[in-house]
Amino acid sequence: MRYEHTMHATFLRRPNRFVAVTELEGQEETVHVKNTGRCRELLLPGRQVILARSARLSRKTRYDLIGVQKPGVGWINIDSQAPNAVVLEWLQTKPVPFQDMTLCRPEYRYGNSRVDFYLECGARRILLEVKGCTLEMDGEGFFPDAPTERGVKHLRELAGACSQGFACYLAFVIAIPGVTQVHPNIAMHPEFGTALQEARNAGVRVLYLPCEVGEDRLEILGQQIGGDV
Repeated sequence: MRYEHTMHATFLRRPNRFVAVTELEGQEETVHVKNTGRCRELLLPGRQVILARSARLSRKTRYDLIGVQKPGVGWINIDSQAPNAVVLEWLQTKPVPFQDMTLCRPEYRYGNSRVDFYLECGARRILLEVKGCTLEMDGEGFFPDAPTERGVKHLRELAGACSQGFACYLAFVIAIPGVTQVHPNIAMHPEFGTALQEARNAGVRVLYLPCEVGEDRLEILGQQIGGDV
């Protein structure tokens, strides 16, 4: 996926999780943060960021903050809407293990939640949940960067769906250059790590999707497989 009308700015501060104050062309500019996670190791004063101009002229903020440059790592995409968008592009190429896909339905209602994708591949009915990874520590990816009860709920619903005959996948879109796998961030949210292991035991398959990250683009390069497919 590509963004139009991007520009460099300098991060100054984040008054709340929805907005940040940046310096753009010598002036302070309040922008929308497209990620409600903490991003504490990324959004530090003085960091270079990428802004994308919004097409909605009626908005209070003219720009979205979509990327941060982390020293020694490169640009990290923090747009929480990007993982689903790039997965949809990726699925349209019919990659393994979905090469026989005949149906792709985003935002599929299952139980008390909406699963990111429902697929049909031959006789297989597939539920695919997507998570975006932006947390890097010592060259490794971790998820989540903040407690996520919603993430735990999704894992438990996928585990239950396996017993109902669905093939279930959890895909981590890794929006960090050079990172190929994701570990549960047990220090941040132990329950997520427990739920992930329980989901694996129930038959949920984990896909790691490393990305090429640019100032104005994000693209899935391939996949690493965690567990059996």
